[in-house]
This record gives sequence, structure tokens and C-alpha cells, in this order.
Amino acid sequence: GNPEQSFKCIHIAGTNGKGSTSHFMASIMQEQGLRVGLYTSPHYKDFRERIKINGEFISKMEVQQFIHDLEAEIATIRPSFFELTVAMAFDYFSKSEVDVAIIETGLGGRLDSTNVITPLLSVITNIGLDHQNMLGDTLTEIAGEKAGIIKHKIPVLIGERQPEVEQVFIDKSADVGTTMSFADEIVAIDKKGIYLLDANEQIEIDLVSFPEYQLKNIKTAVASLLKLDMLAFDIPDKGEIKKGIVNVHQNSYFIGRWMILNETPLTIADSAHNVDGIKYLVEQLSTLDYERLHVVMGVVDDKDHESVFPLMPRQADYYFCKADIPRGMAAKKLQTIASQYDLKGMHYISVRKAAAAAKSSANDRDLILICGSIFVVAEVV
Repeated sequence: GNPEQSFKCIHIAGTNGKGSTSHFMASIMQEQGLRVGLYTSPHYKDFRERIKINGEFISKMEVQQFIHDLEAEIATIRPSFFELTVAMAFDYFSKSEVDVAIIETGLGGRLDSTNVITPLLSVITNIGLDHQNMLGDTLTEIAGEKAGIIKHKIPVLIGERQPEVEQVFIDKSADVGTTMSFADEIVAIDKKGIYLLDANEQIEIDLVSFPEYQLKNIKTAVASLLKLDMLAFDIPDKGEIKKGIVNVHQNSYFIGRWMILNETPLTIADSAHNVDGIKYLVEQLSTLDYERLHVVMGVVDDKDHESVFPLMPRQADYYFCKADIPRGMAAKKLQTIASQYDLKGMHYISVRKAAAAAKSSANDRDLILICGSIFVVAEVV
């Protein structure tokens, strides 16, 4: 019945930041009084995190009913886990009569299951090296896959200017006859506020508690909403934008990114796992004042670790571990590989054991960072 055709939506792709941008947009639109569907992936602790309306998970009953009703079709079609989840989200948002749904791609864009939608706006946050085995070895190739969400006469918003890939988006937009904008043409941002360039207005908001990389995602989210103002929605007022950003965690169940788990010692969990994500994370660490850094780290076995390890801080004590998933790299193997990059530490049989060891070793002025994989972070949040 093509449920994806029955509600308005926004489509978001990108290597990093698409999940954060989606959550900020959803939160702001909730503050505007809208009923907002949000589809993201992967999940941290509960499968139902992937499908939410105004921060509330899809119910267990809805999940069970969807599978039950389509049992015969599932057996015949044999969709992938992701395809089935996308269909479930679209069906749920349609039945629930959302005002708008924000749909995050899973991987790439051109061949992504979510790419059957016709959105009001297509958003691409940025391009980095990730999933090269499926998307291509160069930024240009990866950008081409992400640009696959750009559609005929559907406006496009690009979050970051990257000279290596700008032309890919310009050419694709021209090919399909649509307009393209960059976020920095619409919004400027710093730790003291957000500046709406066309309106020559400032939203005064203290963004000191947000990491620097998150400011890029806030900018993209606000610029996207301003772009939408010309399409189908009134732009939220400045108060709603401010409240949406401040209340993003409780409004949209936003977890796992620069998440402060403890104040003393300061303990932060962040699910950055690719080159650009780790760069942003390490840059943010450099802004903090601490005595000693303790890094609880686990990775999946199918990632490009040789690019990530050189970026990690060497002046730190490492606690290597394996997330409780089949794809997780064995802690001893991780310790051995990391030592080749002068990252020194012990290995532990679980994430919790590693985190407990770090907490036991740290004094009150130290910093504990838990990172490397969304699956590692999921075990501590």
C-alpha cells in the first residue's frame, strides 16, 4: 500500500552527523508542536529506538503485529533485516498519522532501502571514509553514492563544504533539475549563539556544553528547517529552536554521542568509530582539562582500523575489550594491533570489566573515555 507516500518526510544521508542532525531536527519540530516520526539506525540498547514518534519508541505490540501480519510475505520476499525495519517504520508512521517523519539512511543512499521516499528536502551532512568495501575507496565515489538521495525538483541542503566533493553534488543537482544550498549560506554558529543570516537575527544560546563537532550538526539541522520554511512548514520561532536544541536528549531519546556518564572522574561515552568521527572526538578531548586519560576501547572486526589507530592519543592508558557481538574484535587481538601504534594497555574479557578497571585506576581529576564502536558504548549507557 506504499505507506511511505502518505506522510511528509525529510531524508538525511552522510558519513558522520546524520543521526545527530536527525535528532536535533526532530526535537525542534516537536517544540513547534508537531507530531514527528524519527527513523534512525543502528540502535544502542533496544531495537525499538530505531522507530520513534516524539521520542517514544514503537511499542512491542506494534513490532509483533507487523511481523505477524506479514509473515507469509516475509517468507516469500526474504527481505534483509534493514529492509524489514524500514518497511515497519513507514507502516507505523503512516498509521500514526505523523505530521512529518525524519528518515535517516542506513548506508550510502543510492541503493539504501529508505531511498523509495519522495521527501520535502534531502540533506547530506558530510562525506568521509567509511564502508569503503560497499561505497567506494575515494571521497568522490562515496559522495556519488550519498548523492543518490538527490531527486527531481526536491531541494538539497549540504551540511559541510568539502572542496573534494562539492562538484559531485552540484552536478547531481543540475542533472535532476533541483536547487542546492550549503548550510553556511543560511546559518552561522558559535558557542554563544546561532545566527540566521538571511533574517539577520541571532538566537542567543549557550552551546558550551556541546562538543565542537556537534555545532556542525546543529547548524545543519537549523539550516534545513530554514530551507523547509520555503516549502511546507513554517519555520519554528527562535524560542522553539532554542528549546529544541537544549531539550534534544529528553525530546528525542538522543544517546551515545559525547554522553557524560559521570562527573567525577569525568566519564564520557562517544560512538565515533571512523576516521572523521575519531578526528572530531580527539579534537574535542584537547579542549578539556584533565590529568590522565583512560580509554576504554573496543572495535568491530570489519572496519579500517589502520586509519583510526594513528589518530588516537598515545599519552593515555588503554583498556581493550570486546563488545558482546559476533563482529567484535577479540580484546587480545585489539591490544596486539594497537600496540603497533604505541597505544599501550591491558585487555579485558568484557566492556564492563574494562570500564570498571578504568574507574578503579582513575583519580578524580582524570578523564575516562569509552569509545571505538556503537556496540561498546551501548553496553555502558
